[in-house]
Amino acid sequence: MTDLLTSIQAALDLPNTPLTFTEVGALPSTFAVTELASASIGAAGQAVAQLIQQQTGRLPSVSVDRRLASFWFSSSIRPVGWQVPPLWDPVAGDYACADGWIRLHTNAPHHRAAAERVIGKITDRAEMASKVATWNAAELEQAIVDEGGCAAQMRSWQAWQAHPQGLAVNAEALVQRQTFETTTDKSWLGSVARPLAGIKVLDLTRVLAGPVASRFLAGLGADVLRIDSPTWNEPGVVPEMTLGKRCARLDLKSPEGRQVFEGLLKEADILFHGYRADALEQLGYTASELQHIAPGLIDVSLNAYGWSGPWRNRRGFDSLVQMSSGIADAGMAWKQADKPVPLPLQALDHATGYLMAASAIQALSERLKSGRGGSARLSLARTATLLVEAGQVPEQLALRAEEAGDQGLVVEQSAWGQAHRLLPPVTISGTPLQWDLPAGELGSHRAQW
Repeated sequence: MTDLLTSIQAALDLPNTPLTFTEVGALPSTFAVTELASASIGAAGQAVAQLIQQQTGRLPSVSVDRRLASFWFSSSIRPVGWQVPPLWDPVAGDYACADGWIRLHTNAPHHRAAAERVIGKITDRAEMASKVATWNAAELEQAIVDEGGCAAQMRSWQAWQAHPQGLAVNAEALVQRQTFETTTDKSWLGSVARPLAGIKVLDLTRVLAGPVASRFLAGLGADVLRIDSPTWNEPGVVPEMTLGKRCARLDLKSPEGRQVFEGLLKEADILFHGYRADALEQLGYTASELQHIAPGLIDVSLNAYGWSGPWRNRRGFDSLVQMSSGIADAGMAWKQADKPVPLPLQALDHATGYLMAASAIQALSERLKSGRGGSARLSLARTATLLVEAGQVPEQLALRAEEAGDQGLVVEQSAWGQAHRLLPPVTISGTPLQWDLPAGELGSHRAQW
């Protein structure tokens, strides 16, 4: 545990304050996935503890339940009498090429369409498999990416370390932090029980990592407003990821949408975004322009493959980064399997999300001290490097199976029906993680604070 936790604490400049871990066992993987879950959630808890100490002089104790942390990295919602829609498009997944393996990510309709422009129209997995089998993996990856789609050839860690993108991202810091000159004089409105009360979080992120970060902040009392484009949907993850948030839609390419966005931004304390590295800039929202609109803003962003190197603007997702960075290949060797073996869940997404949350809280502590805003940049690929470099682990005890007592007593009245949530995986003394709003549909609120 120490190595992963120590690396994370160093990256976030967190003091090595006591952190208790409870429960034994681990998720089945050749990598330390349960340790990554516990360390990243623990670091977010420590950042909260530091903020509270700064404001009150009292340092709360922090403990992480390793078993609950592992479960939260999969899902936290337990529907009563209904089901969350499937996470994956029917043809998304791993396919054998003429010379290796490739993963195709087709969850968004426009990503599936991009793959079909290269491969041809397909109706099912069997048809996809027969078409992919004739391709060289590197050529198919490039062809799909060139069409605006998402694909990743399976590479070994050795190959990734020698690849121009692997070289670039592995040389980056886990969290690239910066403090700005612009200042604000906003004071702390929180309390020990709700340390982020009064903090406005504008969330432009989608799918998992960024939404994990904003969900954590919402659980500490922040006012989170999630913004999606008019057409975006991700039904398989919305019930999991909109807990505690209001969700609105805006078209940032229209003058009206931009005007509303800039009005929201002026009042925001924290901005989360997960677009490709150049996407906000192309809309005119460079880092300096964001500070001009909202002096003292805390600007936290992530991308898939890192912030330097030839792939910095490449679309990507956790499952693709696992293929590119040698994780699926190492899993295949560990399992002695005949196909890629990824991590048991989307651990890169979730861990990066908690690191984003910790980064935002750290920057808020700095702003309350000096008035200065700040930024943090993270990537799924750099989190993958953290996990791979921690080394492969021996077989560990399985975690105890989930039981009814792992769920909170409160019934959540979600947009889809009643549900329970797992108990929070981190305990901060005096500061319960609790969410004021149930999960809701995208676009179900107005774009206003």
